[in-house]
Amino acid sequence: MIDYDYLRPDNLEEVLGLLKEHGPKATLIAGGTDVMVKIRNTKKAPEVLVSIRGLKDLRYIEKKKDYHIGALTTHRMLEQSELIRTELSALHDGASRVGSVQVRNVATVGGNICNAAPSADTAGPLLVLDAIVFMEGPEGKRSVPITEFFTSTYKTVLKKDEVLTEIKIPGEMEHFGSAYWKHSRRKAMNLPILGIAVSLKLEGEIISDVRIALTVAAPTPVRAYKAEDFLKGKPLSDEALNEAGKIAASTECCSLRDSLRGEAWYRAEIIEVYVPRMAKLAAERRSK
Repeated sequence: MIDYDYLRPDNLEEVLGLLKEHGPKATLIAGGTDVMVKIRNTKKAPEVLVSIRGLKDLRYIEKKKDYHIGALTTHRMLEQSELIRTELSALHDGASRVGSVQVRNVATVGGNICNAAPSADTAGPLLVLDAIVFMEGPEGKRSVPITEFFTSTYKTVLKKDEVLTEIKIPGEMEHFGSAYWKHSRRKAMNLPILGIAVSLKLEGEIISDVRIALTVAAPTPVRAYKAEDFLKGKPLSDEALNEAGKIAASTECCSLRDSLRGEAWYRAEIIEVYVPRMAKLAAERRSK
């Protein structure tokens, strides 16, 4: 029998108090779709599970000057949000491809990135949307760009006594089109072999700004900066996009990895093909 204490505080102050009281013995749980699977698979559990599911004030999608998404916002909320679908399309793509509807009803965007799996479906979209991650702990509030959030496989900069509270996306991203592709062996209930996200801004037919992110390709979700630099100022043409795909797939841009689900050479071929496709889709969405 797997035994642990299950605590369900009513507010963030209580959560932080429990994390301080129990220290490394405590683990946070939100939707539980990652934590409970890990407990079942390893037959091990922390001494204390601190549930933050009841913190409803961390469940929201708002647009003010910037976009604000509470850490406990579910993937289903993102999937059903017209704002996310039309203005932050890559995030809609990623959220709507997580597991099944039943999973998306409880799985949270905060949990998805805090788990820090290389295959996290919202990580790539958030990278190309320039997201900023907000955390709160006993030393106060702090924030980091999501490009600095992931440190290794299943590891982040989030401290043991901190809680991720919000994800902010700059309002200027409304001028970008974006798209995400999850490449897997089947369409449902399967982890990706590769994830590719692209956002871009056009001035006429010229790409004035662009972001490209890859997931599963490396130990952490990564940006393909060299491919981005190549595309900036280039026309939205097959020639330029195909070359960007080649650069993103090259060892000079990213150190692709072999894993049980796919080898590096195969991932490189998918990147080369799908970077141009996602860039074109992002451009189409921006023009609508």
